[in-house]
Amino acid sequence: MGIARAQDEESERREFEDFRKTLVALAATERSKENDDFKGLMSSHIADLDLQLDKLVCVTSGVSFLGLALVNCLLLRGYSVRILVDNQEDVEKLREMQVSGEMMMACSNKISVVIAKQTEIQGLMEAFDGCRGVFHTSAFVDPSGISGYSKSMAEIEVKASENVMKACARTSSVRNCVLTSSLLACIWRDSSQHDLPLLVNHDSWSNEALCMEKKLWFALGKLKAEKVAWKIAEEMSLKLTTICPGLITGPQFSHRNPTATIAYLKGAQEMYAKGLLATVDVIRLAEAHVAVFEAMNKTAFGRYICFDRIIARDEEAEKLASEIGIPPNRICGNSLEFIPTHFELSNKKLNNLMSRTIRNWHGQSLP
Repeated sequence: MGIARAQDEESERREFEDFRKTLVALAATERSKENDDFKGLMSSHIADLDLQLDKLVCVTSGVSFLGLALVNCLLLRGYSVRILVDNQEDVEKLREMQVSGEMMMACSNKISVVIAKQTEIQGLMEAFDGCRGVFHTSAFVDPSGISGYSKSMAEIEVKASENVMKACARTSSVRNCVLTSSLLACIWRDSSQHDLPLLVNHDSWSNEALCMEKKLWFALGKLKAEKVAWKIAEEMSLKLTTICPGLITGPQFSHRNPTATIAYLKGAQEMYAKGLLATVDVIRLAEAHVAVFEAMNKTAFGRYICFDRIIARDEEAEKLASEIGIPPNRICGNSLEFIPTHFELSNKKLNNLMSRTIRNWHGQSLP
């Protein structure tokens, strides 16, 4: 009997030990599952935060004709936009635009405004802090009205470009920058050169000495501003793309964009005669900026020429002149005085990127 009881006790002890081990294993499994669930929740939360941060960008000169179109395009794509302005007066202009409906009221909670001088790098860094990307539209207003764009304005634009690039490179959150240059930074070349390529594309650069000689200050400012941007981007490892648009048009462009419009058209007769006078609608240009920005971590790089129409006939030139409110001969007059060499403008690089991007946009539901 004693042996039987001992065997029974031993059997019960083993069963109890097996049961205890089973409970421990189950508890460990449950803890592991809870940890995995917690990690999953944390990963999801972090991913959501990263997505929110990835959707915060800054637009300089957001009160300008292009700046406003770009802000609206970014809002449609689900971004939160921080608009950089120079003074309180521009803040009031933005409020008026919201009231008038020029800016998307439905997305007002995704818009913030910050005042910072483009002459102060520290202030720019504070304005860019937290933003994943910066769009430097480099828009300036001529204090003299529609008299054009002076040599001193060109120097201001170059210095502003230098400061913005340095601030972007020194702001840890900023990953990408898109700079608005101009087609004028590509087309003003010395036609007396016999080996001058007839194709003008993203690899073409205007001649600085020629711009100085012809007093093409707007072209010179854009050219030097873009060159200094590329120099700093290379030195400071900043990821940069530049967009070189033709004359920016669109609803009321001659009233909303008078300085740049008049300044761009200095030398218009020669541009027209050589097949180099091109325009782009402001909405398409804004879409191009966003498309390039979104492709910068994949395929986008370097420079992009942007236009949607080349002014090639007198009736087109006359219509453009009428829209601007200038005499037609400012564009198509005396064109026979210039060497009748027609160059070929190419925006193939941007068109290829845009066609892929727009297809992707149409395949996605907007936020």
